[in-house]
Amino acid sequence: MLIPNKIIRYCCLGLLSFFLILGWKALPSYSQLSSSTPSHTIPTISPIKPPRTSANSSALKINTSNNNNNAPTILPLITQNITDLEAEARQLYETGKLEQAVKLLKEGLTASSNRGDKISQVRIQRNLALVYHKQGNLTLGNEAIAASLNILNNEKNLGNTQEVTRLLAQTLEVQGELQLASGNGEAALETWKKTTENYQKIADITGITRSKINQSQALQTMGLYRQAIRTLTEVGNTLKAQPDSLVKAKGFQSLGEALRVVGILGESQNILQESLAIAEKLQVPDSIATSLISLGNVAYMQKESEAALKFYQRAGNEAVSPITQIQANLNQLKMLVEEDKNKDATVLAQKIESDLTKLPPNQTTIYSKINLAQSLIKLGNTDSVAKLLAKGIQEAQSIGDKRSESYATGSLGGLYEENKQWEEAKKLTEKALTLAQSSNATDIAYRWQWQLGRILRSQNNRKSAIASYTEAVKTLKSLRSDLVAVSSDVQFSFRETVEPVYRQLVSLVLEANPQGTKQEDLAKARETIESLQLAELDNFFRDACIDAKEAEIDQIDQKAAVFYPIILSDRIEVILALPGQPLRNYSTPLPQEQVNETLKSLRDAIVIPRLQLSIKNVLTPAKQIYDWLIRPVEGELAASGVTTLVFVPDGAIRNVPLAAMYDGKQYLVEKYNIAIAPGLQLIDPQPLVRQQLNILAFGLSEARQDFPPLPNVKLELENIQKELPGQILLDEAFTNANFQKAVESSPSPVVHLATHGEFSSDAENTFVLAWDKPIKAREFAQLLRNEEGNKSNPIELLVLSACQTAAGDNRAALGLAGVAVRAGARSTLASLWFVSDEATSLLMSKFYQELTTTQNTKAESLRQAQLSILQQKKFAHPYYWGAFILVGNWL
Repeated sequence: MLIPNKIIRYCCLGLLSFFLILGWKALPSYSQLSSSTPSHTIPTISPIKPPRTSANSSALKINTSNNNNNAPTILPLITQNITDLEAEARQLYETGKLEQAVKLLKEGLTASSNRGDKISQVRIQRNLALVYHKQGNLTLGNEAIAASLNILNNEKNLGNTQEVTRLLAQTLEVQGELQLASGNGEAALETWKKTTENYQKIADITGITRSKINQSQALQTMGLYRQAIRTLTEVGNTLKAQPDSLVKAKGFQSLGEALRVVGILGESQNILQESLAIAEKLQVPDSIATSLISLGNVAYMQKESEAALKFYQRAGNEAVSPITQIQANLNQLKMLVEEDKNKDATVLAQKIESDLTKLPPNQTTIYSKINLAQSLIKLGNTDSVAKLLAKGIQEAQSIGDKRSESYATGSLGGLYEENKQWEEAKKLTEKALTLAQSSNATDIAYRWQWQLGRILRSQNNRKSAIASYTEAVKTLKSLRSDLVAVSSDVQFSFRETVEPVYRQLVSLVLEANPQGTKQEDLAKARETIESLQLAELDNFFRDACIDAKEAEIDQIDQKAAVFYPIILSDRIEVILALPGQPLRNYSTPLPQEQVNETLKSLRDAIVIPRLQLSIKNVLTPAKQIYDWLIRPVEGELAASGVTTLVFVPDGAIRNVPLAAMYDGKQYLVEKYNIAIAPGLQLIDPQPLVRQQLNILAFGLSEARQDFPPLPNVKLELENIQKELPGQILLDEAFTNANFQKAVESSPSPVVHLATHGEFSSDAENTFVLAWDKPIKAREFAQLLRNEEGNKSNPIELLVLSACQTAAGDNRAALGLAGVAVRAGARSTLASLWFVSDEATSLLMSKFYQELTTTQNTKAESLRQAQLSILQQKKFAHPYYWGAFILVGNWL
């Protein structure tokens, strides 16, 4: 049993961030859970998931029309002498008297069976399935649908073909509902595709639209948000020309929700407002509530907490359906908890718990219980948590939903883990993993593999723990396309629920060993950190289209050493790869906070004017970082004859100028060429082809869009053109449209942008500035990569000479790496902070001079340019030369 009086801080396995990253593969009609890790108290919650229902499930009203916007509904019993039964059943259904409705429908079924009326039998079985679904009795619902489909598929003389086709489509709609409610999004998707085909046969535009909306819901439950957006965009274009209807409102709401999940918040908000306006015009309370919840989620992600709370409160007041009201209240509860309004939160939690007891068991209510349990933990009310989760397990078993059972069982295992009851935690976690694997729920499985690894590690079973962690990482790799379905705000969740899996595996593999670390363990650690680098870039762009290829350092450059500095919770580890030598590692025991503080102090000392006054402010942390990363292998580096040091930086190391590391006498750049790689798997090892180099250059010298002028840009570009021939677009000639045309038509292997720009950990806030407007990261990268195939040659070198990483964002340099890799450029030269206009112009001129008049590599050319600046007294401070880094191919 759980120890009753011990405060349990575990937060239901961070299900909110997990579901945002992977997408719900479940009945999509409840809010998401918050993010946390087993070893921490509850962190800031991630955005809350809106209710998501299929296009018809929120409008199940008995209606005698065969083709209305709210289908599936209770269909009329056509046979004349059972009309009275049909009317009474409809009334009972509408008033929630479901058992009595079932009784009457069964009477109608008997009557139609006695008369041999197959069409009425099909309709009644379908209507029974709807009532059973509303009761939460999926088994009987599936039996009724199977009986209906059996008649439709096997009876040859059913009469009017068009009527039968419509009835088949409507029956398949309900089957999809049941499949989605059972957690089988894949089956629901295939069923709704068949529904669409049947509606197309009879040219039923409303039915086609509705079934495509349903398909998008299934796609979203499978984490395939971009496919869902494509489907919904097509539907939205069709709906715009149609009169307002519930189908139109639902279509817009679904599209807005999918856009929200992938972080396109402005468009999401606009289309959700359209959905709300239609629902209000039609005066449909639950449709209004659903749109309000989605708008609340958008507001939350925009960090407008007060607006989000108002949306949720209004949704709770508008909702008629009990489950929609619970969804709104769960989201509202999380907001209250986050804002420490514990008294109000406690009252609301009690209401939600009471309301949940009145609902039949289904996947929606099970997840709602897990959601509520998470909030109760935050409120310190742990007594009810185990009971809620145990009840969730019982209900999942009763409806045969292995996915829900896995969530609830694994969450309960997490509670035991936090309580240090290892054996109970292990048994529950293993059971949850088995359930997830048996239902092909790999998105759940990785969580339990990770949890099992932590438990085994706590039991000092290192070998089994490594095996479990390794399986978790393998599962994450297989989920790569799903993991990118995240919003900009979910990068916090990525760090809490995905990144730790990789880091904890590396930490475990590299734990101190008296016999020394084995080569196979070092190789595993390096491979794991490379995989993390790739996952971070996928997460940055929310698109798993970055190609990775295996690459060995010997195959790239026999004069280069590659460093993998890895920041772990209790130490900084370094893996070193020297050409022709075994891997080696060394570590410095330090808390992560101290490492990050030292890195920050170096950056601050360089870029904050008042700290620039004393060079000691720079040299002290620069020497400390040198002692961690370079000092232990100084002799080996010198003996190896390497000339280039390549760093695959981790975490906050990305934000500091590694060239400015200081050995006590000189900076690192005075001894070695320096390059940055987002991972050797992402390096194109081709050397620079120097014949016929030319340049395509863009620049802004005038003040634009609240950015200051760059008066030396014109001179910079003129000097560069002396070294490399090519085309220059300056100021008003550098528009978005002209940039696109020039990039598409020019064969230039070098693209140079002398303009303001900012790199952020959020792709939406990463941009370069053109004359008319900023060019966002995705658009910029797509233009340069030219995925349409118009550009025959890859970009050899991309130069961003006046950009900077976002202040206060300790992962901002991830944006720089993201743009560099996604643009398809073999090498990118950029700046970590905005540098003196004059110094930048001088450095760039020297860089191109070295590149065109010598056989130096790009890394050596940059080093010589930096040294030429460093040796000038007025530019000797690292502020002027340390910002420039070469990302990617250094040859």
